Amino acid sequence: MTDPHQEGTPAGTSPADLDRRAAIAETLGKEVWPADRDTLVARAEESNAPDRVLSDLRRLPSGRQFENVQDVARELGIGTEQHRF
Repeated sequence: MTDPHQEGTPAGTSPADLDRRAAIAETLGKEVWPADRDTLVARAEESNAPDRVLSDLRRLPSGRQFENVQDVARELGIGTEQHRF
């Protein structure tokens, strides 16, 4: 059986997921949280975000607060690390 993730990539993610999430995090920074969709989109526009980041952020539901980039990634269906307990 083949392992579905590449070596060095956390279980539950792919290299593309990591790149997408990193682009969102880099665009938004740490100071914006918590924030709703409109705040995140406005910050991304101010930062001249790539089209993919803007498109992703515009897909978020309105009226919901997001606590961090991980929260945004989960809502967008971007793979996130699966923690073992």
